[in-house]
Amino acid sequence: MFINNFDPVAIQIFSLEIRWYSLAYIIGILSGWILSKRIFISDQNLKDKFDDFITYIILGIIIGGRLGYVFFYNFNYYSNNLTDIFKIWQGGMSFHGGLIGVIIVSIWFAKKNNQNVFNYLDVISLVAPIGIFFGRIANYINAELYGIETNVPWAVKFIQVDDLYRHPSQLYEAFFEGLILFVILIYFRNKGLQKIPGFISSLFLVFYSIFRFIIEFFRVPDEQLGYLILNLTMGQVISFIFLSIGIYLLIIKYEIKKES
Repeated sequence: MFINNFDPVAIQIFSLEIRWYSLAYIIGILSGWILSKRIFISDQNLKDKFDDFITYIILGIIIGGRLGYVFFYNFNYYSNNLTDIFKIWQGGMSFHGGLIGVIIVSIWFAKKNNQNVFNYLDVISLVAPIGIFFGRIANYINAELYGIETNVPWAVKFIQVDDLYRHPSQLYEAFFEGLILFVILIYFRNKGLQKIPGFISSLFLVFYSIFRFIIEFFRVPDEQLGYLILNLTMGQVISFIFLSIGIYLLIIKYEIKKES
């Protein structure tokens, strides 16, 4: 069994604090940007537009992630404290909200440039697991989104939370939603499926949703929400919706593949 007593502040210069969570966002975005330009984009027109596209992606992640948390996870509080919505530094981001934000800005950017939105979404889907990996590691360091009580040999006591040993659910997510998902998508890309716009994006939705749904069983639900319909968490409910969308898109793309 292990002890988690990390300092969430990575660097402190006088009163300026740089937290691990901020570094995770920066490293994830920069890594995805570099890999996309150097490895995953072969179309020159797409590559030329990608630097501008990244700006929209960052806005989609931040604005979508914040609004997703507000509406999905803590609407009662923020509806009575509207100014707190803008206090991002206090925490509160939703992956699914960020995903919706990315989809919206991608559609807008692709239409603006008269391009297929799936060409952008497929590239983002390939590198998104990298950002997810670093984000979940930051969650672990911050002792947030921790798991339920357990006595497994790898259980972790989060000193900042309580004296209980818990599932390190953040590390489960980093491994499956980050590393394993990345390997799966690269495997299918190498099979040539990136030639069908939207196939990789569909696979991302399907596998991410499956991993997230399962791991949520080992994670403590948000305190203000608890368990919802059928004793599921909000994360599981939203993951089921995105899984359904992913399967629907995958069927469509598979039919296109058979006809080609």
